[in-house]
Amino acid sequence: MTPAGPSRRSASRSKGEVNLPQELSYSEAHTALELALAQLQSSDLPVEAMADLYQRARGYAERCEQVLEQIEQTIELWDPEHPEIPPSRFEP
Repeated sequence: MTPAGPSRRSASRSKGEVNLPQELSYSEAHTALELALAQLQSSDLPVEAMADLYQRARGYAERCEQVLEQIEQTIELWDPEHPEIPPSRFEP
């Protein structure tokens, strides 16, 4: 019988590093981040649990940022004033 609960995190992690599943969508990571922040704001947690929850929240925020960066790389620019020119890749 396997234990219940979030076992997706790696047991071997370095200081402050949380390994979240890379297949989390932006929406999933954002929802998890909001839930983690709500729990942190409740302040009914022991300090150790708060520290772990904070690290997971950072991981969710980083995943959101990663997804947005991937999307940004695929955005194409189109100039409606010059429709004859094909769209170009967005370069930040």
